[in-house]
Amino acid sequence: MSENPMTESHGTILPTTSEGGRLYEVGDKVVYPHHGAGNIIKKELKEILGQRREYLTIQILYNDMTVMVPCENAEAAGLRKVIGEETVDEVLAVLRDDGTQMPKNWNRRFKHNRDKIKTGDIFELAEVVRNLSIRDLDKGLSTGEKQMFGRAKKILASELMYAREMEEQEAIDFLDNLLGDIGENRSTDEAESAVGAEALVD
Repeated sequence: MSENPMTESHGTILPTTSEGGRLYEVGDKVVYPHHGAGNIIKKELKEILGQRREYLTIQILYNDMTVMVPCENAEAAGLRKVIGEETVDEVLAVLRDDGTQMPKNWNRRFKHNRDKIKTGDIFELAEVVRNLSIRDLDKGLSTGEKQMFGRAKKILASELMYAREMEEQEAIDFLDNLLGDIGENRSTDEAESAVGAEALVD
């Protein structure tokens, strides 16, 4: 599947001096918002809509999509390089943190989380994964939120895979196991708190 999200710009383009052209090269590991991490497999000049521009072709790991992005619009499209290993611990800390307040209304909550995923910010994405994981344990998720939760986990795992140099399934299992452990610890803490509260009442 091929997607070209930015083909409507007008004006004189100087692709060889574009910011995207300087920042990204073939082989770079990058993240494209709402789709996840991937690998730049091609960088070439193409003429589309009468304009000759330099494009990056990105093979997205999650759902095996190919995305084509004009170099000069890479930043505006939210493209960024995959986080380094030193940032992984910060992401895992977000996953282990307490959940933040989400809108109670289902539609607003869905839009709230979707907008966070669209930013392409891994910390926002980790918040969505964490909050949906907590809600799944506490109250369960609707069908739409289950699909969003699954997609968000795969997008997050795709970046962790590159950051920690793991295989795809290994990264997915790592994230699932981590969330499972966090959920068990949270349940244990809540049970201990409840026991403590009962003891105070007695």
